[in-house]
Amino acid sequence: MTENEIRKGLAGVVVDYTAVSKVNPETNSLLYRGYPVQELAATQPFEAVAYLLWNGELPNPEQLAELRTLERAHRALPANVKAAIDLLPLESHPMDEVRTAASVIGASDTAGGGSVLDASGSPEENLARSIRLYAALPAIVAYGQRRRRGQGVVEPCDDLDYSANFLWMTFGEEPDEVVVDAFNRSMILYAEHSFNASTFTARVVTSTLSDLYSAVVAAIGALKGPLHGGANEAVLHIMNEIGSAEHVVPWLDEALAEKRKIMGFGHRVYKKGDSRVPTMKAALDTLVEHYDRPEVAALYTALESEFVARKGIYPNLDYPSGPAYNLIGFDTLTFTPLFIASRVTGWTAHIMEQAASNALIRPLSAYNGPDERHVEGYVPDATALATAEREAEAE
Repeated sequence: MTENEIRKGLAGVVVDYTAVSKVNPETNSLLYRGYPVQELAATQPFEAVAYLLWNGELPNPEQLAELRTLERAHRALPANVKAAIDLLPLESHPMDEVRTAASVIGASDTAGGGSVLDASGSPEENLARSIRLYAALPAIVAYGQRRRRGQGVVEPCDDLDYSANFLWMTFGEEPDEVVVDAFNRSMILYAEHSFNASTFTARVVTSTLSDLYSAVVAAIGALKGPLHGGANEAVLHIMNEIGSAEHVVPWLDEALAEKRKIMGFGHRVYKKGDSRVPTMKAALDTLVEHYDRPEVAALYTALESEFVARKGIYPNLDYPSGPAYNLIGFDTLTFTPLFIASRVTGWTAHIMEQAASNALIRPLSAYNGPDERHVEGYVPDATALATAEREAEAE
Protein backbone atom coordinates (compact mmCIF):
# COMPACT_ATOMS: atom_id res chain seq x y z
CA MET A 1 0.00 0.00 0.00
CA THR A 2 1.59 3.25 -1.15
CA GLU A 3 1.52 6.55 0.75
CA ASN A 4 -1.89 8.25 0.54
CA GLU A 5 -3.36 5.30 -1.37
CA ILE A 6 -7.10 5.25 -0.77
CA ARG A 7 -8.66 1.88 0.02
CA LYS A 8 -12.39 2.46 -0.33
CA GLY A 9 -14.27 0.60 2.39
CA LEU A 10 -10.88 -0.06 4.06
CA ALA A 11 -10.59 -3.08 1.75
CA GLY A 12 -7.40 -4.95 2.51
CA VAL A 13 -6.43 -2.62 5.36
CA VAL A 14 -5.30 -4.33 8.58
CA VAL A 15 -6.12 -2.02 11.48
CA ASP A 16 -5.47 -4.06 14.62
CA TYR A 17 -4.91 -7.48 16.15
CA THR A 18 -7.71 -9.74 17.37
CA ALA A 19 -7.71 -13.10 19.10
CA VAL A 20 -11.48 -13.55 18.74
CA SER A 21 -11.76 -15.02 15.24
CA LYS A 22 -10.13 -15.42 11.86
CA VAL A 23 -10.69 -17.09 8.50
CA ASN A 24 -8.02 -19.72 7.91
CA PRO A 25 -7.22 -19.38 4.18
CA GLU A 26 -5.61 -22.83 4.02
CA THR A 27 -8.78 -24.64 5.11
CA ASN A 28 -11.28 -21.87 4.26
CA SER A 29 -12.58 -22.29 7.81
CA LEU A 30 -13.90 -19.58 10.09
CA LEU A 31 -12.25 -20.05 13.48
CA TYR A 32 -13.64 -18.87 16.82
CA ARG A 33 -10.72 -18.64 19.24
CA GLY A 34 -9.03 -21.28 17.04
CA TYR A 35 -11.99 -23.68 16.76
CA PRO A 36 -13.54 -24.25 13.30
CA VAL A 37 -17.09 -22.94 13.49
CA GLN A 38 -18.51 -26.01 11.77
CA GLU A 39 -17.14 -28.17 14.61
CA LEU A 40 -18.66 -25.87 17.21
CA ALA A 41 -22.03 -25.86 15.43
CA ALA A 42 -22.02 -29.66 15.29
CA THR A 43 -21.14 -30.23 18.93
CA GLN A 44 -21.90 -27.24 21.18
CA PRO A 45 -24.90 -25.38 22.58
CA PHE A 46 -24.92 -21.68 21.81
CA GLU A 47 -24.25 -20.88 25.48
CA ALA A 48 -20.89 -22.69 25.28
CA VAL A 49 -19.91 -20.72 22.17
CA ALA A 50 -20.85 -17.46 23.88
CA TYR A 51 -18.62 -18.45 26.80
CA LEU A 52 -15.80 -19.28 24.37
CA LEU A 53 -16.00 -15.91 22.63
CA TRP A 54 -15.98 -14.01 25.91
CA ASN A 55 -13.39 -16.06 27.79
CA GLY A 56 -11.15 -17.65 25.16
CA GLU A 57 -11.85 -21.29 26.07
CA LEU A 58 -14.81 -23.61 25.96
CA PRO A 59 -16.46 -23.97 29.38
CA ASN A 60 -16.23 -27.02 31.60
CA PRO A 61 -19.56 -28.35 32.90
CA GLU A 62 -19.47 -26.15 35.99
CA GLN A 63 -18.68 -22.99 34.02
CA LEU A 64 -21.43 -23.74 31.50
CA ALA A 65 -23.92 -24.32 34.32
CA GLU A 66 -22.95 -21.00 35.92
CA LEU A 67 -23.44 -19.11 32.64
CA ARG A 68 -26.80 -20.79 32.10
CA THR A 69 -27.89 -19.76 35.59
CA LEU A 70 -26.92 -16.13 34.90
CA GLU A 71 -28.62 -16.16 31.50
CA ARG A 72 -31.87 -17.56 32.90
CA ALA A 73 -31.90 -14.89 35.59
CA HIS A 74 -32.14 -12.17 32.92
CA ARG A 75 -34.39 -13.88 30.35
CA ALA A 76 -37.66 -12.16 31.17
CA LEU A 77 -38.62 -9.04 29.19
CA PRO A 78 -38.06 -6.07 31.53
CA ALA A 79 -41.21 -4.00 32.07
CA ASN A 80 -39.53 -0.73 31.06
CA VAL A 81 -38.19 -2.32 27.87
CA LYS A 82 -41.65 -3.63 26.95
CA ALA A 83 -43.11 -0.19 27.62
CA ALA A 84 -40.54 1.45 25.35
CA ILE A 85 -41.22 -1.02 22.54
CA ASP A 86 -44.97 -0.49 22.91
CA LEU A 87 -44.47 3.25 22.30
CA LEU A 88 -43.10 2.52 18.82
CA PRO A 89 -45.42 2.30 15.83
CA LEU A 90 -46.22 -1.24 14.71
CA GLU A 91 -44.85 -0.16 11.33
CA SER A 92 -41.40 0.39 12.84
CA HIS A 93 -38.76 -1.99 11.59
CA PRO A 94 -37.91 -4.62 14.24
CA MET A 95 -34.31 -3.42 14.12
CA ASP A 96 -35.53 -0.09 15.48
CA GLU A 97 -37.27 -1.95 18.31
CA VAL A 98 -34.11 -3.83 19.22
CA ARG A 99 -31.96 -0.73 19.00
CA THR A 100 -34.36 1.11 21.30
CA ALA A 101 -34.52 -1.81 23.72
CA ALA A 102 -30.72 -1.99 23.97
CA SER A 103 -30.63 1.73 24.75
CA VAL A 104 -33.21 1.33 27.50
CA ILE A 105 -31.28 -1.54 29.06
CA GLY A 106 -28.11 0.55 28.93
CA ALA A 107 -29.78 3.62 30.42
CA SER A 108 -31.15 1.47 33.24
CA ASP A 109 -27.69 0.16 34.15
CA THR A 110 -26.35 2.67 36.66
CA ALA A 111 -23.21 0.69 37.55
CA GLY A 112 -21.03 3.44 36.07
CA GLY A 113 -22.50 6.02 38.43
CA GLY A 114 -23.74 8.18 35.58
CA SER A 115 -20.30 9.67 34.90
CA VAL A 116 -19.06 9.83 31.33
CA LEU A 117 -15.55 9.27 32.66
CA ASP A 118 -16.63 5.95 34.21
CA ALA A 119 -18.65 4.80 31.20
CA SER A 120 -16.22 2.27 29.74
CA GLY A 121 -16.53 -0.04 32.76
CA SER A 122 -14.25 -2.66 34.27
CA PRO A 123 -13.73 -6.06 32.58
CA GLU A 124 -16.01 -7.64 35.17
CA GLU A 125 -18.73 -5.04 34.63
CA ASN A 126 -18.54 -5.42 30.87
CA LEU A 127 -18.79 -9.19 31.02
CA ALA A 128 -21.86 -8.84 33.23
CA ARG A 129 -23.35 -6.34 30.77
CA SER A 130 -22.62 -8.68 27.88
CA ILE A 131 -24.43 -11.55 29.58
CA ARG A 132 -27.36 -9.28 30.44
CA LEU A 133 -27.83 -8.21 26.81
CA TYR A 134 -27.33 -11.72 25.49
CA ALA A 135 -29.95 -13.03 27.92
CA ALA A 136 -32.52 -10.30 27.23
CA LEU A 137 -32.38 -10.22 23.43
CA PRO A 138 -34.49 -13.35 22.78
CA ALA A 139 -37.37 -11.86 24.77
CA ILE A 140 -36.99 -8.56 22.89
CA VAL A 141 -36.90 -10.18 19.44
CA ALA A 142 -39.70 -12.61 20.29
CA TYR A 143 -41.97 -9.89 21.61
CA GLY A 144 -41.33 -7.74 18.56
CA GLN A 145 -42.66 -10.45 16.28
CA ARG A 146 -45.55 -11.33 18.57
CA ARG A 147 -46.80 -7.77 18.99
CA ARG A 148 -46.93 -7.32 15.22
CA ARG A 149 -49.14 -10.42 15.15
CA GLY A 150 -51.39 -9.04 17.88
CA GLN A 151 -50.03 -11.49 20.47
CA GLY A 152 -48.76 -10.94 24.00
CA VAL A 153 -45.55 -11.80 25.82
CA VAL A 154 -44.67 -15.44 26.41
CA GLU A 155 -42.77 -15.78 29.67
CA PRO A 156 -39.46 -17.68 29.52
CA CYS A 157 -39.21 -21.36 30.38
CA ASP A 158 -36.28 -22.14 32.68
CA ASP A 159 -36.38 -25.82 31.76
CA LEU A 160 -35.24 -25.03 28.20
CA ASP A 161 -31.79 -24.04 27.01
CA TYR A 162 -31.10 -20.76 25.23
CA SER A 163 -32.10 -21.78 21.70
CA ALA A 164 -35.16 -23.80 22.71
CA ASN A 165 -36.36 -21.03 25.02
CA PHE A 166 -35.90 -18.46 22.25
CA LEU A 167 -38.29 -20.47 20.05
CA TRP A 168 -40.68 -21.01 22.97
CA MET A 169 -40.90 -17.28 23.68
CA THR A 170 -41.48 -16.55 19.98
CA PHE A 171 -44.10 -19.18 19.17
CA GLY A 172 -45.58 -20.15 22.53
CA GLU A 173 -45.00 -23.87 22.15
CA GLU A 174 -42.12 -26.20 22.86
CA PRO A 175 -40.24 -26.79 19.59
CA ASP A 176 -39.25 -30.10 18.05
CA GLU A 177 -35.64 -31.10 18.60
CA VAL A 178 -34.78 -30.93 14.88
CA VAL A 179 -35.93 -27.30 14.82
CA VAL A 180 -33.96 -26.44 17.96
CA ASP A 181 -30.83 -28.03 16.49
CA ALA A 182 -31.12 -26.11 13.21
CA PHE A 183 -31.75 -22.84 15.04
CA ASN A 184 -28.89 -23.44 17.47
CA ARG A 185 -26.52 -24.02 14.55
CA SER A 186 -27.61 -20.79 12.90
CA MET A 187 -26.98 -18.83 16.09
CA ILE A 188 -23.47 -20.25 16.36
CA LEU A 189 -22.69 -19.53 12.70
CA TYR A 190 -23.78 -15.88 13.00
CA ALA A 191 -22.06 -15.23 16.34
CA GLU A 192 -18.78 -13.76 15.12
CA HIS A 193 -16.90 -12.81 11.97
CA SER A 194 -13.82 -10.69 12.67
CA PHE A 195 -13.83 -6.97 11.73
CA ASN A 196 -17.09 -6.87 9.80
CA ALA A 197 -18.86 -3.51 9.51
CA SER A 198 -20.92 -3.73 12.70
CA THR A 199 -18.07 -5.16 14.78
CA PHE A 200 -15.70 -2.47 13.58
CA THR A 201 -18.36 0.13 14.41
CA ALA A 202 -18.55 -1.26 17.95
CA ARG A 203 -14.78 -1.11 18.29
CA VAL A 204 -14.65 2.50 17.04
CA VAL A 205 -17.22 3.55 19.64
CA THR A 206 -15.39 1.60 22.36
CA SER A 207 -12.11 3.26 21.40
CA THR A 208 -13.54 6.61 22.55
CA LEU A 209 -14.00 5.07 26.03
CA SER A 210 -17.76 5.11 25.61
CA ASP A 211 -19.82 2.37 27.27
CA LEU A 212 -20.56 -1.14 26.06
CA TYR A 213 -24.26 -0.42 25.47
CA SER A 214 -23.50 2.56 23.23
CA ALA A 215 -21.11 0.41 21.21
CA VAL A 216 -23.77 -2.31 20.80
CA VAL A 217 -26.43 0.23 19.80
CA ALA A 218 -24.07 1.62 17.15
CA ALA A 219 -23.37 -1.91 15.92
CA ILE A 220 -27.11 -2.55 15.62
CA GLY A 221 -27.37 0.53 13.42
CA ALA A 222 -24.60 -0.77 11.17
CA LEU A 223 -26.17 -4.23 10.99
CA LYS A 224 -29.50 -2.81 9.82
CA GLY A 225 -28.11 -2.02 6.38
CA PRO A 226 -28.93 -4.43 3.54
CA LEU A 227 -25.25 -4.74 2.62
CA HIS A 228 -24.64 -6.27 6.04
CA GLY A 229 -27.30 -7.80 8.28
CA GLY A 230 -30.30 -7.00 6.14
CA ALA A 231 -29.14 -9.42 3.46
CA ASN A 232 -30.98 -12.41 4.93
CA GLU A 233 -34.26 -10.50 4.64
CA ALA A 234 -33.45 -9.67 1.04
CA VAL A 235 -32.85 -13.35 0.21
CA LEU A 236 -36.38 -14.25 1.27
CA HIS A 237 -37.82 -11.34 -0.72
CA ILE A 238 -35.96 -12.61 -3.80
CA MET A 239 -37.20 -16.17 -3.32
CA ASN A 240 -40.77 -14.97 -2.83
CA GLU A 241 -40.44 -12.87 -5.97
CA ILE A 242 -39.19 -15.83 -8.04
CA GLY A 243 -41.86 -18.14 -6.66
CA SER A 244 -40.63 -21.56 -7.81
CA ALA A 245 -37.67 -23.34 -9.38
CA GLU A 246 -39.07 -23.21 -12.93
CA HIS A 247 -39.13 -19.40 -12.81
CA VAL A 248 -35.45 -19.01 -11.88
CA VAL A 249 -34.00 -18.69 -15.40
CA PRO A 250 -36.34 -15.96 -16.73
CA TRP A 251 -36.21 -14.11 -13.41
CA LEU A 252 -32.41 -14.16 -13.37
CA ASP A 253 -32.24 -13.12 -17.03
CA GLU A 254 -34.24 -10.02 -16.21
CA ALA A 255 -32.47 -9.29 -12.91
CA LEU A 256 -29.00 -9.44 -14.48
CA ALA A 257 -30.12 -7.37 -17.46
CA GLU A 258 -31.29 -4.71 -15.00
CA LYS A 259 -27.96 -5.03 -13.11
CA ARG A 260 -29.75 -5.84 -9.87
CA LYS A 261 -27.66 -6.92 -6.90
CA ILE A 262 -28.57 -10.52 -6.04
CA MET A 263 -28.42 -10.68 -2.24
CA GLY A 264 -27.16 -13.83 -0.56
CA PHE A 265 -24.21 -14.27 -2.91
CA GLY A 266 -20.64 -13.07 -2.58
CA HIS A 267 -18.53 -12.03 0.40
CA ARG A 268 -15.69 -9.55 0.98
CA VAL A 269 -13.62 -12.19 2.81
CA TYR A 270 -14.47 -15.46 1.07
CA LYS A 271 -13.52 -15.89 -2.59
CA LYS A 272 -14.10 -19.65 -2.82
CA GLY A 273 -17.41 -19.73 -0.98
CA ASP A 274 -18.50 -18.91 2.57
CA SER A 275 -17.19 -21.63 4.90
CA ARG A 276 -20.37 -21.42 6.99
CA VAL A 277 -22.73 -22.29 4.15
CA PRO A 278 -22.37 -26.12 4.15
CA THR A 279 -23.30 -26.30 7.84
CA MET A 280 -26.31 -24.01 7.43
CA LYS A 281 -27.38 -25.74 4.22
CA ALA A 282 -27.36 -29.07 6.07
CA ALA A 283 -29.56 -27.51 8.77
CA LEU A 284 -31.89 -26.18 6.07
CA ASP A 285 -32.12 -29.66 4.55
CA THR A 286 -33.27 -31.09 7.88
CA LEU A 287 -35.97 -28.41 8.11
CA VAL A 288 -37.12 -29.05 4.53
CA GLU A 289 -37.56 -32.70 5.39
CA HIS A 290 -39.16 -31.97 8.77
CA TYR A 291 -41.75 -29.60 7.30
CA ASP A 292 -42.10 -31.59 4.03
CA ARG A 293 -41.28 -28.58 1.83
CA PRO A 294 -39.29 -29.97 -1.13
CA GLU A 295 -40.20 -26.96 -3.28
CA VAL A 296 -38.03 -24.78 -1.02
CA ALA A 297 -35.00 -26.97 -1.68
CA ALA A 298 -35.76 -27.02 -5.41
CA LEU A 299 -35.87 -23.22 -5.64
CA TYR A 300 -32.72 -22.90 -3.50
CA THR A 301 -30.76 -25.32 -5.68
CA ALA A 302 -31.99 -23.89 -8.98
CA LEU A 303 -31.08 -20.29 -8.13
CA GLU A 304 -27.70 -21.25 -6.66
CA SER A 305 -26.74 -23.41 -9.64
CA GLU A 306 -27.82 -20.86 -12.22
CA PHE A 307 -26.18 -17.89 -10.50
CA VAL A 308 -22.88 -19.65 -9.82
CA ALA A 309 -22.76 -20.92 -13.42
CA ARG A 310 -23.29 -17.43 -14.81
CA LYS A 311 -21.32 -15.26 -12.38
CA GLY A 312 -18.93 -17.59 -10.55
CA ILE A 313 -20.07 -16.05 -7.25
CA TYR A 314 -21.00 -18.41 -4.42
CA PRO A 315 -23.64 -18.15 -1.66
CA ASN A 316 -22.92 -16.60 1.70
CA LEU A 317 -24.50 -17.54 5.04
CA ASP A 318 -27.59 -15.40 4.43
CA TYR A 319 -28.62 -17.57 1.47
CA PRO A 320 -29.49 -20.74 3.44
CA SER A 321 -30.41 -18.96 6.68
CA GLY A 322 -33.22 -16.92 5.11
CA PRO A 323 -35.33 -19.90 3.98
CA ALA A 324 -34.41 -21.80 7.17
CA TYR A 325 -35.80 -19.02 9.38
CA ASN A 326 -38.87 -18.81 7.18
CA LEU A 327 -39.56 -22.53 7.58
CA ILE A 328 -39.19 -22.27 11.36
CA GLY A 329 -41.90 -19.59 11.31
CA PHE A 330 -40.06 -16.32 11.79
CA ASP A 331 -41.39 -13.31 9.93
CA THR A 332 -38.99 -12.00 7.31
CA LEU A 333 -38.62 -8.72 9.23
CA THR A 334 -37.39 -10.71 12.24
CA PHE A 335 -34.41 -12.24 10.42
CA THR A 336 -31.93 -9.43 11.11
CA PRO A 337 -32.91 -9.12 14.80
CA LEU A 338 -32.09 -12.84 15.04
CA PHE A 339 -28.66 -11.91 13.71
CA ILE A 340 -28.32 -9.39 16.56
CA ALA A 341 -29.24 -11.97 19.20
CA SER A 342 -26.39 -14.11 17.92
CA ARG A 343 -23.78 -11.49 17.00
CA VAL A 344 -24.07 -9.64 20.32
CA THR A 345 -21.71 -12.30 21.67
CA GLY A 346 -19.06 -11.49 19.07
CA TRP A 347 -19.62 -7.75 19.35
CA THR A 348 -19.17 -7.75 23.11
CA ALA A 349 -16.10 -10.00 22.87
CA HIS A 350 -14.54 -7.41 20.55
CA ILE A 351 -15.66 -4.53 22.75
CA MET A 352 -13.89 -6.09 25.72
CA GLU A 353 -10.81 -6.85 23.61
CA GLN A 354 -10.69 -3.27 22.33
CA ALA A 355 -11.05 -1.87 25.85
CA ALA A 356 -8.25 -4.08 27.15
CA SER A 357 -5.71 -2.70 24.66
CA ASN A 358 -7.22 0.56 23.54
CA ALA A 359 -6.17 3.21 21.08
CA LEU A 360 -8.56 5.81 19.73
CA ILE A 361 -9.55 4.79 16.20
CA ARG A 362 -9.21 7.96 14.17
CA PRO A 363 -8.12 7.42 10.54
CA LEU A 364 -7.01 10.19 8.21
CA SER A 365 -8.69 11.26 4.99
CA ALA A 366 -7.43 12.65 1.70
CA TYR A 367 -9.13 15.99 1.03
CA ASN A 368 -10.32 16.53 -2.54
CA GLY A 369 -12.49 19.64 -2.13
CA PRO A 370 -11.87 23.26 -3.18
CA ASP A 371 -8.59 24.99 -2.31
CA GLU A 372 -8.65 27.50 0.53
CA ARG A 373 -10.95 30.42 -0.23
CA HIS A 374 -12.43 33.32 1.72
CA VAL A 375 -15.84 34.87 2.31
CA GLU A 376 -16.25 38.13 0.41
CA GLY A 377 -16.29 41.14 2.72
CA TYR A 378 -14.88 39.27 5.73
CA VAL A 379 -12.58 41.41 7.90
CA PRO A 380 -10.59 39.39 10.46
CA ASP A 381 -10.68 40.45 14.09
CA ALA A 382 -7.46 42.31 14.83
CA THR A 383 -6.80 40.46 18.11
CA ALA A 384 -7.37 37.06 16.54
CA LEU A 385 -5.17 38.00 13.57
CA ALA A 386 -2.32 39.11 15.84
CA THR A 387 -2.57 35.90 17.85
CA ALA A 388 -2.44 33.82 14.66
CA GLU A 389 0.62 35.72 13.46
CA ARG A 390 2.43 35.18 16.78
CA GLU A 391 1.64 31.47 16.68
CA ALA A 392 2.89 31.23 13.13
CA GLU A 393 6.16 32.98 14.08
CA ALA A 394 6.57 30.67 17.10
CA GLU A 395 6.36 27.61 14.86
